Amino acid sequence: MVTKNQIKLINSLQQKKNRQNHNLFIAEGFKVISEFLKSDYELEQLFTTQPDLYANFDVTTQLINEQELAKISQLKTPNTSVALFRIKEEKTTHLEGAILALDTINDPGNMGTIIRLCDWFGIENIVCSEDTTDIYNPKVVQSTMGSLARVNVVYTDLKALLDTSEKPIYGTFMEGENIYKTQLNPDGIIVMGNEANGISAEIEQLITDRITIPRFGNSETESLNVATATAICLSELRRNA
Repeated sequence: MVTKNQIKLINSLQQKKNRQNHNLFIAEGFKVISEFLKSDYELEQLFTTQPDLYANFDVTTQLINEQELAKISQLKTPNTSVALFRIKEEKTTHLEGAILALDTINDPGNMGTIIRLCDWFGIENIVCSEDTTDIYNPKVVQSTMGSLARVNVVYTDLKALLDTSEKPIYGTFMEGENIYKTQLNPDGIIVMGNEANGISAEIEQLITDRITIPRFGNSETESLNVATATAICLSELRRNA
């Protein structure tokens, strides 16, 4: 049985300040939870409607019914399990290998998809401006589908970090060199900007190579979704590796 205090705690973790106060975040569904269980994230509590679902893991589960699951799930369609994990201490980034830099990404869905893309393309480190959306937002966690367990994300003064880097810094703009005709450095930094405003003026000053994803045909679409643009950039980065 889920207690009132447990329900109150879990639901409070939708807010960043409460995640920080309790040092906890929510993960839901077997796929997502199992990825965290296989990682170095520390499990706090695991609620499930299926007693044998986590039999292959050395964990203690709390059996609940469907009605109780609905009270603690953040999903429109609850998915068998809800888990609480400890937020890890943030690692430092030494800017080794390819880096993805995020300049004020606001949408949790975009953030989750970008983390998943980095996992797919083997980008181990993401550096974010301090005002980029929180990776432990429940919507971010779910949209990563467990990839958050394998990608290191650091929040920092992005301008100061880029200013000290000797790597080529690529930025996506409406005007720039055609990405399909550009030899991207496999150890470079790719900067992706805000959904509405693109790369900020202070970060733009640090861009060493302006690139663009060309538009084909007669489309009147003004721009690409930032997660879609990230996928193209990372694909080109790896194609040239």
